[in-house]
Amino acid sequence: MTTQKHTISLLVDNEPGVLARVAGLFSGRGFNIESLCVAETMDGQISRITLVTRGDEAIAEQIKKQLNKLINVIKVYDLTGTEFVEREMALIKVRAKAEHRAEILRIVDIFRGKVVDVSPTHYTIEVTGAADKLSAILSLLKPMGIKEIARTGAIALPREKK
Repeated sequence: MTTQKHTISLLVDNEPGVLARVAGLFSGRGFNIESLCVAETMDGQISRITLVTRGDEAIAEQIKKQLNKLINVIKVYDLTGTEFVEREMALIKVRAKAEHRAEILRIVDIFRGKVVDVSPTHYTIEVTGAADKLSAILSLLKPMGIKEIARTGAIALPREKK
């Protein structure tokens, strides 16, 4: 069987320990979480967890069934194979030598990013988009000297029916 990427969105009670139980379900069964993002929804009593994992369909079904059994899980959405909007955000601290500054700013502009902090030796850049867009800007900035990267991982929402 082929493994594929699965993007799963969960609505859960916004209570201490819920994230630990979700993560524990994965680790206890030997499933890896590639990325994980959690935040409150419009309702402060509910949080959305977006996680990305890999596996075949049987593994994905097992994960969804186990997640649905957790008491604090309200709803499980497997977005895989459906139309959904997915984004990541990255902060990238890159060395800004005088001879590279103009090129860095051009790259940031092309990727619709923005410089959010400047020091005499570094720029900190914010960029948002699909994972491949973030990978592309990272590969272009790498020769300049990337010092640090912080990435959110995927967040996703299903598209509305037309």
